[in-house]
Amino acid sequence: MTGLRERWRLKAMHTVQERALDLFDEKGFAAVTIDEIAAAAEVSPSTVYRLFGTKEGIIVADEFDNLSDADLHRVVDARDPIGSLLASVRAYESAPAAATSGATDPSPWRRSLRYHFTEPSVRRAAYASADRTSQRLTPVLAATGRFTEAQARVATNALIFGYLAALEQWFLDSDDRSVAEYVEDSLRPLRPLWPTGEPAN
Repeated sequence: MTGLRERWRLKAMHTVQERALDLFDEKGFAAVTIDEIAAAAEVSPSTVYRLFGTKEGIIVADEFDNLSDADLHRVVDARDPIGSLLASVRAYESAPAAATSGATDPSPWRRSLRYHFTEPSVRRAAYASADRTSQRLTPVLAATGRFTEAQARVATNALIFGYLAALEQWFLDSDDRSVAEYVEDSLRPLRPLWPTGEPAN
């Protein structure tokens, strides 16, 4: 069960991200300061820095970054990491927009995607985050016994960086399908690595 402090932290993160996106959409990413974001979110600038580190971090941060090793094993099915990834995408995509937004507004996560691919500093931060994710997932997939350490590293990088490539192509295509549907189709070439339902060795 999530503790009170953790619930406060997650709520604060979501509020800061939503207010930051409002400002980025209104003024442009480069023109917005941490102080402005903090004021809009009604928190201190030091809180924003503590939660995200940088302005780019506000865009690329997600709950996965803070998972413990035990939670990581709970969230990621090593026999079907593509399925686990798609479940996360569906959860992010279905997250409600801010209460002040109209009912037709996209989720904050979906709103943030364009900054991954239009702002060079955010793109660099997203790829650095993907590398950290790959480093954490490689031993999880290697532990199944299905891959050697080298194979697990290659497979994990193919999955994580393939996912980013799929997101970028979705953005470039302006596709009207859900992000999850587009990502699932784009990752189909990787599916033979983890046939759905096949038990780990």
